[in-house]
Amino acid sequence: MSFLQLEVRAGRNQYNGKLYYGLINKLGNEQAKLGTHYSHAQITFFKSVLEVIVSDSSLKGEISVIQALNLRLEGKNEQQSQGETSTQVPTMALTLAQKEKTLEELVHDRWLVQTADGMVHLGVRSFLELWNIFKNYDVPVCDICNEASIKAQACQNEECSVRMHSYCLKAKFFRPQVPRVCPKCGTAWEVSSVDVPQNRGTPHTNEGNRERSERPPGDLCSTPVRKRYRSLWES
Repeated sequence: MSFLQLEVRAGRNQYNGKLYYGLINKLGNEQAKLGTHYSHAQITFFKSVLEVIVSDSSLKGEISVIQALNLRLEGKNEQQSQGETSTQVPTMALTLAQKEKTLEELVHDRWLVQTADGMVHLGVRSFLELWNIFKNYDVPVCDICNEASIKAQACQNEECSVRMHSYCLKAKFFRPQVPRVCPKCGTAWEVSSVDVPQNRGTPHTNEGNRERSERPPGDLCSTPVRKRYRSLWES
């Protein structure tokens, strides 16, 4: 794969925390760009949608379908080099129907995800192939995994820059004895009790012995099963 400039890359979907693997082309030359079936206008449309999503100050990492379809592309131009000369390539305007069609293709190809409530998220393919491009948009990184925090939670202290993904929060605050505060400024971090197990204390020893004594010997089917919490990092 190295000879073919390919690599297997792991990427985590920041919206559900699932880990994915994909075969990625490491080349970004003109020959590689010719492999896409998207037109110049469609690529510009995708870049506009991507820019809005990664620039979301609320860290929800989303854009509404209506907002995406209303993005204006007419004023965007790019330079295309041909040998020693450089020419301006105007961005072709897309009609509303063409934008809808492009959005469907981007969702089909896993660059984007469209939810049932009319919102657009980044797809798993974007997380696998565009992770390096996120740096160009100055996306804050997660304090735990050091990856771009597109869908994340911010510290309650507005003067603090700490961001953490929800699955990173679960891993960090997995143990009840770990203080649930911002690692930088010490501000209390609100964590849902549904997401992170709470400290319920240690069961009384006598009660545990009484449970075992009342259970018929050898009755394995009646043995209570203790729920075991697993870190989301275990894949």
